[in-house]
Parts: sequence; C-alpha cells; structure tokens
Amino acid sequence: MEYRKMGKTGLKLSALSYGSWVTFSRQVDDTASDRLMGLAYDSGINFFDNAEAYEGGRSEEMMGRVLKHKNWDRTSYCISSKAFFGLHGKNNKPTQHGLSRKHLTEACHAALRRMQTDYLDLFYCHRPDPETPMEEIVWTMNILLQQGKILYWGTSEWSADEIIAAHEVAKQLHLIGPAMEQPQYNLFARDNMELDYLPVFLNYGMGTTIWSPLASGLLTGKYNDGIPDGSRLSLENYSWLKERMLQEEKLEKVRDLADLAATLGTSLAVLSIAWCLCNEHVTTAILGATREAQLTENLKAIEVYHKLTPAILAEIDLIMGNKP
Repeated sequence: MEYRKMGKTGLKLSALSYGSWVTFSRQVDDTASDRLMGLAYDSGINFFDNAEAYEGGRSEEMMGRVLKHKNWDRTSYCISSKAFFGLHGKNNKPTQHGLSRKHLTEACHAALRRMQTDYLDLFYCHRPDPETPMEEIVWTMNILLQQGKILYWGTSEWSADEIIAAHEVAKQLHLIGPAMEQPQYNLFARDNMELDYLPVFLNYGMGTTIWSPLASGLLTGKYNDGIPDGSRLSLENYSWLKERMLQEEKLEKVRDLADLAATLGTSLAVLSIAWCLCNEHVTTAILGATREAQLTENLKAIEVYHKLTPAILAEIDLIMGNKP
C-alpha cells in the first residue's frame, strides 16, 4: 500500500480506502462486511468512509459492529462520517438536516454512538447549505475539533467558491478551515478535480478523498450488455443513477477503455482506479466492493498506476474526449 499526506495536514491516508455507500446494510451483511473490512485492513487500507445518510444510519451501525468485533488498535485506522441529509429523507423535520449547529452537533454525537467510537478522524459537511451562515458552520466544526470529537473537518461536493468562502471565514475568525473535500472523480467526472478546485489546492492545500472512481460500476464494464441482477444499478430507489450512467455514448467509451486495458494486461476496473491515482491532488480513492475477489482485484491499482506513462494517459484522454 502507498500512503499520501492529506493535503497540507500531517495525516497520511492509504491511497486506496474502503467505503460503505449503498453496500453496507443494502448489499452486504455483517459477515460479508467483516470479511471485506478485514481484507482491506490487512492490505494496508487505513481509512473507512461512512455517512449518516447511508441507509439511514444503518451503514454506520454495521461498521461500528465490525470495528468492535475486530478490535483493531484505534490509532491504526481512520473513520469518517458526513452530515447534511439526516436519517429520514423526505420525512426529516426542519432541525434534522442541513448544516445548522444543532444538526451538525447532533449528527456527530449520533455517528459516534453508531460506530461505537470516541472520536471521528474525518467529519464532512456532506453538501453546502446556503440557509446556514458560513460563520456558524465553521464555528461549529471548530467547537467539535476543540472538544476532541473530530480531528479534521471537510466538505463534500462543495463548489470551489464555497470552499474558499469557508477558508476565508476561518481566517477572519482565527479558526481552522476545512482540510479535505470529498468529490466524485472518475473518467466521466473530471471538471472539479482537474479545473475548478485548482485554486483551492494551490492556495489552501486541501486534500481529497474521492468517491466513485468506477462511476458506480460503469467503469467495470459489467453494464455493457445490460444490468446484472444484484448490481448497484438494479437496486430499488437508484433509478436516478441508472438514468445518469447508462447512456450508449458512455458505454462505447467503456468498451474502448476495456480494449486498452486488455492490451496493458489489466482489467478495466483496475485501469480506471489507477488513472485516478495519477492525479497528484487525489489523497485517497474510496473503493466500494461487495465481494472479496472484487476488492482484491481493485487493490491492484496501486501497482498499475505507476505503469501509466504519459503516452497511455494521452490515449485514455483521446478515448474519453472530456479532458477539461
């Protein structure tokens, strides 16, 4: 495994990490999650990602049970949570979502209970909240830092302007600004990481914990001939994801990428993850495997990304035709 500093902080995260979005409590049970997290940890992964909204908190509960059973040295790994959406979706009360001091504080306390831990290493504002003053958000996160309930705070799917605003408020108030952003980044979603965030990386030293390096499985090639039973895009309530991903133009590019991967002696999934790691601003790429064989295969990206020469990367850009 390779470890990368999270931006300008002193924290080092494994270049590949493991997340629970969709999978925990939806696609895998306690037994499977125990095996998958064990395989990840034994392979050098030291960051496990979660959020309050994942299966209405049940994902965090499952991860908490696994961590308690594993009884690993708490100082040897990092865990995260994210707050914004709340637990109840459309049934949330006004105080049960957003980035108010009340919801951020209560969401943090609830995540600690669900994951059976004394502190969160990383805690994110899962989306921007224009209804809450930035001063309130920054102050709340700093209070949680001072209380030792979180160690680093960050953002997820914020715009560059919103991240900069948070840093400027923190500077004015002599507080700590966000240390990391969690954006989607893959061969189909490039603009934020490769264009919009460049001033943030340059001026504030933000780290990134990217999600969906395989574009929700599209970049594995498994959807080239339809939607397999049990796959993410076959799940109830994920039709929005299916409509976004399964477009013939995208599938044609996936097939061309698969041909390139074959000439390189690797799989399309490994090539796609390895490509993400070539970006110097990626601290860690979050994997979301549901099977041990799948996770073992995807971990090969650590070896493959060193082999992606400028010529190969240029060929990938030619296939995708979307370089910012």
